[in-house]
Amino acid sequence: MSTHVGFDAWAALAGDSPTSRTEWAAVVAAWGEPHRRYHDLAHLAAVLGVAGRLAAGAPDRDAVLLAAWYHDVVYDPQRSDNEQVSAERAQAGLRGLVPEDRVAEVVRLVLLTATHDPGPDDANGAVLCDADLAVLAGPPEAYAAYASAVRAEYGHLSDEVFTAGRVAVLEHLLALPRLYRLPAVAGWEPRARANLGAELALLRSRAGGGGASGRAAPPPSAG
Repeated sequence: MSTHVGFDAWAALAGDSPTSRTEWAAVVAAWGEPHRRYHDLAHLAAVLGVAGRLAAGAPDRDAVLLAAWYHDVVYDPQRSDNEQVSAERAQAGLRGLVPEDRVAEVVRLVLLTATHDPGPDDANGAVLCDADLAVLAGPPEAYAAYASAVRAEYGHLSDEVFTAGRVAVLEHLLALPRLYRLPAVAGWEPRARANLGAELALLRSRAGGGGASGRAAPPPSAG
């Protein structure tokens, strides 16, 4: 297990107590569910690693890292409210482990990962969202592996329905004024947009240019 998701890393944020250890074990078990192909422990470790590097200037570094632990703790590809339920899970799980104002900030940050669109003065949100979307700026082969893993998580959907949802997600991301908000990672923007654009073009060509029909919750982009 990566040190990023080990108990020592968790305890630095939530303390070392029997309650804390039980909660950590439950969170790790949730991220290890067998249906996860991208939103798994490897993704959690990656987000924690990037967030840890970016959070030096965040007003509440611990809240950012705790939000990373919980941002997809509930992940069911057949529901559209994973962020909401994950936020509720964070609120319940952290009660008594960290101060109430930090719990509230964790909840707010987890909810923010539904849109990845933090406000201009939201430094905590910028760190978490940039870390969650870091996968988009990987080399083309790494991005392709990510996209394939997301498709595998939605294996219950037909290609037509999946494509409709995925196109909506890609269009939302490309419509954001900026994918990344922190100056330290502004250089990720061109490669991420190139990756997103290439996937979007591929999906549109497979759909024959006519779009896909069907109702389904749009598959998440990342995180």
